[in-house]
Amino acid sequence: MGAESLERVGQRAVLAAREVALAPGERRDAALHLAADLLEASAGELLAANAEDLGRAERAETPPAVADRLRLDHQRVGGLAAGLRQVAALADPVGQGVAGWVRPDGLEIRQVRVPLGVVGVIYENRPNVTSDAAALCLKAGNAVLLRGSSAAISSNQAIAGLLREACAGAGLPVDTVQLIADTSREGAVAFMRLRGVLDCLVPRGGPALISAVVENATVPYVIDGDGNCHVFVDRAADLDMAVGVVVNGKTSRPGVCNATESLLVHAEVADAFLPRLAPALDGVELVGDDATRAILGPSRVAPAVEDDWGREYLDLRLSVRVVADLDEAIGHIARYGTGHTEAIVTSDRAAARRFQREVDAAVVAVNASTRFTDGEQFGFGAEIGISTQKLHARGPMGLLALTTTKYLLDGEGHLRVGQGPPTAIWAAAGQ
Repeated sequence: MGAESLERVGQRAVLAAREVALAPGERRDAALHLAADLLEASAGELLAANAEDLGRAERAETPPAVADRLRLDHQRVGGLAAGLRQVAALADPVGQGVAGWVRPDGLEIRQVRVPLGVVGVIYENRPNVTSDAAALCLKAGNAVLLRGSSAAISSNQAIAGLLREACAGAGLPVDTVQLIADTSREGAVAFMRLRGVLDCLVPRGGPALISAVVENATVPYVIDGDGNCHVFVDRAADLDMAVGVVVNGKTSRPGVCNATESLLVHAEVADAFLPRLAPALDGVELVGDDATRAILGPSRVAPAVEDDWGREYLDLRLSVRVVADLDEAIGHIARYGTGHTEAIVTSDRAAARRFQREVDAAVVAVNASTRFTDGEQFGFGAEIGISTQKLHARGPMGLLALTTTKYLLDGEGHLRVGQGPPTAIWAAAGQ
């Protein structure tokens, strides 16, 4: 698909966005329910398409963790359908009131939520993103342009085709959902530069994709960045609880961004905790500092190099460091963390609250696995990404992150007189 035809696709999305923004919420929900039914009814076809992608991945000797992101089975297809229904069941954000007040002169001011317009999503190896992103964009009254990777092209085309069929069946523009077939690097750069089409771009992928967006995008974007997620086991931790939190965070699904990648252990409990943890991490490669290697032995723990502390492994590998205290743990996270998810295991409430207050990340957990940083787990139904930046969204991005706001003024021939606002406005607005 050349740049000219990509522009035409974009213009169709702009037209669709205008229509879907005005569609009743019931019609958007009907499209989501129909899409869920179609996914379940077409599971065989979806798995056949996914098998084509998996075959290419096997021939390319794709790492197991990456291939797991790509894989669909009947349970995961059912999960896609369930996610669509969960999004449909959420409250409609379009038209939702954010704030409102009345000036002393009687002019009414209201702030309400409205769709962003056309959302672009560029992503790698995850066919579930096709379904989740389209569902959230549609529910929030947006059109969506999906640009997946070549690795998942067969799966993505099958899912997007069903979503388009569902839109048409519910009386919405079929171009509310469009998948870009061009998976070339040149096509990706052109996609990132669709000024006048994309109101927001969301990249979901590894460092190379994020770097490409930062270097090439000429449209507003939200970074779905790396997840070098830490767990700090405090001196006041319940050690059995800490074992469970670390094992779940590292091994339940190591190839995702909310997996635990780094472990920090308070020096006062390291001798007791690390030997208890190590057997539970059978199959996980450990790299650590001198103190960790002295406790667990050099045959179990390889020496960590500087690059290990800041890496998102996305694999069964974990960096481990013994720290002197809470201060050192917070300092280590400040230096090496990526702003995604950080966790502390402790029974010391003061330490927990200080950790939450001082650690700068989208999600800061106490006595809970890093794996909870997820739109579905947060009750969003699904997520379009997990933002590690601070504008305009941070953390799991659900429906509200796919809206913006506008102000509605209602007057009766009101005229502005003078230069400054009446001071009473701010009190009335609660500011």
